[in-house]
Amino acid sequence: MEPIIKTRNTEVVYNLGKKNEFKAISDFSIDIYPGEFVSLFGPSGCGKSTIFYAILGVLKPSTGELIVKGENPYAFSPAEMVSYQAKTIGIIYQAFFLIPSLSVIDNVALPQTFMGTPYPKRRKRAQELLDRFGVGSKSDTYPALLSGGQSQRVSVARAMVNNPDILLADEPTGNLDSKSSDQVMEYLKELSERDKKTVVMITHNAAQLHYCHRVFYMKDGRLLRVVPNPDKPQIAKFDKQKVLVTEIEILSKIYPYSQPEELKVKSIINYLTQDLDFLQLDRLEKATAKMLMRKVSRDTFYEYLKVPILKGGVGLPEDRAAAMSDKIEQILKQSEDVRRYRRRMNVGVFFNREEKLINDILFYVMEEAGISLTREKKMRLKQLVRDRVSGLIRKEEMEEILKRSLDKKGLDFKPDQVFKVVSYFEKLLTQGVDTTNKS
Repeated sequence: MEPIIKTRNTEVVYNLGKKNEFKAISDFSIDIYPGEFVSLFGPSGCGKSTIFYAILGVLKPSTGELIVKGENPYAFSPAEMVSYQAKTIGIIYQAFFLIPSLSVIDNVALPQTFMGTPYPKRRKRAQELLDRFGVGSKSDTYPALLSGGQSQRVSVARAMVNNPDILLADEPTGNLDSKSSDQVMEYLKELSERDKKTVVMITHNAAQLHYCHRVFYMKDGRLLRVVPNPDKPQIAKFDKQKVLVTEIEILSKIYPYSQPEELKVKSIINYLTQDLDFLQLDRLEKATAKMLMRKVSRDTFYEYLKVPILKGGVGLPEDRAAAMSDKIEQILKQSEDVRRYRRRMNVGVFFNREEKLINDILFYVMEEAGISLTREKKMRLKQLVRDRVSGLIRKEEMEEILKRSLDKKGLDFKPDQVFKVVSYFEKLLTQGVDTTNKS
């Protein structure tokens, strides 16, 4: 099968030859096949929209090759380009771009007007699509009376009215609530699977990537990697060994903006510091989330950790399950003092209680790090704890003061002591963040 979209060493340079010249896309080579649902994925400014507009036919590459259905659209005459953009490409925008003075059905039928389709025929086609996408009853309504989800479904109908081969979807759910987002994504999935349309979606929402056959990860105008979705039958040719659900593939979903080298580091760190596999870690994470929200008790958490893997548990030995349960319970209880301190600080109500809270937090940190201090060091650490929990200094500043020599008003801690103090203290701070907006 030949790709329906192909780029080779494509580059796009804005303001070429000027002082403010900017290379938006560099050495970009991809193949997209008929019927594929793919995503251009990455942070804002990575070049997703540049590729989008190049495929659309409104942004000519500076160098390299861009081929759509075997042809270079930038070699078309003006009339051929109009036909290409009307028949080959359908566009779904984040902002809908419905014309407010036209009824819903006339908005959908509008692209057929430019193709010379008679009014009864284009109205019938528009109504069929509106019915299909669940907004048939809104035909004679005007866009201002539609919800966001309805507007986007009308936009999908409009994109499909000329039966294009390719749908370009630019952040199609960016302005929608979660329910409407899911509906639109299901329709795009249907168009790919049932209608065999090629869907090219721009997004920075990792939660939507499971709809895609493949994901093109982008950063700084370059293609970082191409990741096939192991849960979907692939249309493009691929090496089956590379599509197995490996640690790297799982990590790429957890850390979608990380480069392969960074994922390898995370994988080896996991190997060196954990003897749990990813299934165990996933279950442990979900169970811990319930405990952090106090949906389960320490004892229930402990019992779940001991349940064998084949029976749906984490499969930890009793002593390790007990140690882990006790540690999390300890952190949660101690972090309550951090939360109390910050609440009082926010409303300016301290009195004598403030001193006790700081002393308690100081004690927790010293006990966990296993350190004993002179009176002078203890007073300095106490002030450091107060400053950090109050948000007056950052983590890096706390580390620097702990390492600094006594004569420079530091604490002269050894590297392992610095690590123990900071890492445990940050755990207390993280858990002590108040997300309830209570005073």
